Amino acid sequence: MANRQVSDTRIISAPAAEIFELLVDPDKHPLIDGSGTVKAARSKGPRRLALGDKFGMDMHMGLPYKILNTVVEFEENRLIAWRHFYGHRWRWQLSDLGDGRTEVTETFDWSTARIGFLLELVKFPGKNLKGIRATLDRLEQRFA
Repeated sequence: MANRQVSDTRIISAPAAEIFELLVDPDKHPLIDGSGTVKAARSKGPRRLALGDKFGMDMHMGLPYKILNTVVEFEENRLIAWRHFYGHRWRWQLSDLGDGRTEVTETFDWSTARIGFLLELVKFPGKNLKGIRATLDRLEQRFA
């Protein structure tokens, strides 16, 4: 089986704790989304995410839609991942470099997706890698 993950890494000029606070606040996700699909957090979700939390987002890809996510991996200031209904995950890993900079890796992981073959058929992994790179660009600019 192929690696069913795409990711990119960037060094961001900010402490891991500051970046993590941005990632655990769904209201802030549209500010850094480079894909152009994340529009707004749904009002009924938590303000600060933790393991097991569910949060909804208003999205747009050709047409508007809503998605419900569940936080499935969580380690304070180091790791957060959420799963969509179909099982694919978005993962953020932070490694504080100790000098005010953080190595940030964003991953789209469809190894756990119920419809992984369909995601590949419509070329989501490549599209999502472009979005990941644009997101990391936006994150880098936010802390420049």
